[in-house]
Amino acid sequence: MKKVLFVLGTRPEAIKLAPLIKIFQQSDFFITEVCTTGQHKEMTEEVLNFFDITPDYDLKLMTKGQTLNDITVKTLTGIGIITDKTKPDLIFVQGDTTSVFAASLAAFYKNVKVAHVEAGLRTGNKQFPFPEEINRILTGHIADFHFAPTEKAFRNLQNEGISKNVFITGNTVIDALFEALHIIKNEKSNKFEEKFRFIDFNKKIILVTAHRRENFGEPFKNICSALAELAKNQDIEIVYPVHPNPKVKDFAHKYLGNIKNIKLISPLPYPELVWLMNKAYIVLTDSGGIQEEAPSLGKPVLVLRNETERSEGIDAGTVKLVGTDKKIIYSETVKLLQDVNHYNEMKHKVNPYGDGTTSKKILNILTEKINEV
Repeated sequence: MKKVLFVLGTRPEAIKLAPLIKIFQQSDFFITEVCTTGQHKEMTEEVLNFFDITPDYDLKLMTKGQTLNDITVKTLTGIGIITDKTKPDLIFVQGDTTSVFAASLAAFYKNVKVAHVEAGLRTGNKQFPFPEEINRILTGHIADFHFAPTEKAFRNLQNEGISKNVFITGNTVIDALFEALHIIKNEKSNKFEEKFRFIDFNKKIILVTAHRRENFGEPFKNICSALAELAKNQDIEIVYPVHPNPKVKDFAHKYLGNIKNIKLISPLPYPELVWLMNKAYIVLTDSGGIQEEAPSLGKPVLVLRNETERSEGIDAGTVKLVGTDKKIIYSETVKLLQDVNHYNEMKHKVNPYGDGTTSKKILNILTEKINEV
């Protein structure tokens, strides 16, 4: 049997690795351990609890006001210590956070192989998103197994000279979404209705998530201005779970806090976010995961970014890039609200990010290649 160590630190990593961890735990070929870095401590714990996963190790690296340098050094040191202790054959990382790059480098220094989930995403601009674009490029050149969600991600790796052990698998976020819907279905339905009783579901719900570093400052002010203008339409209700970062939270409450049909709420646990996303009419987001998830629920997505590494959704027509220009955000949202044919055209497009079988594909690939692990 081979020992695999899953390293995760943020809520998106926990969501996307959870179905993969669960299926590896059921395998007769692998011993599975989980290490959390502690970056998004409470939000990560909530996701792992929801999926019934208990971490074996916790680096507890988060401290107030720490920099990217701090996260890199602490993760590099911490994963090195854990690797010496547990001696894994393979370390799994997911995505493009700073801890993903640092954990991959730590594994390389210890001569441990790395499997990169959601490999090959690129914008082509090393400054956008910052620092994620560089994190995923560097991780891609360290990793030994590359699980690309789409053919385009596969080609991106090929173009960088990465051709060995590169596989197109879809994205595990769809696995997580379907599993979450299954778990939610078995919950008492009024649990979620009671939680969101302050929302008028007789109106068209616009779900908003916006928190990316690249949108801090003037771009975020423009987003808020667009939402305020949209809220003049009394037939809609905007629900915005606000990230706790002061650069997001303070702006949101300053510009949107007193508008009646805009609900600014605390960040939602994953199952509640999925439930609410399923109830929404339109989604406005700068989140990568939601760009991938919402189309599987038939929700048109407007992306509040100027560039995206998930252009497959744009090509497929499930999402549209609207940037942070107030007029464009407003006009594209109104078009979806008023033009039923345009709305249905986006709603019924096929999601390019998979069908919920990605975790099984990854397990099967590594089982076949177990001698290379």
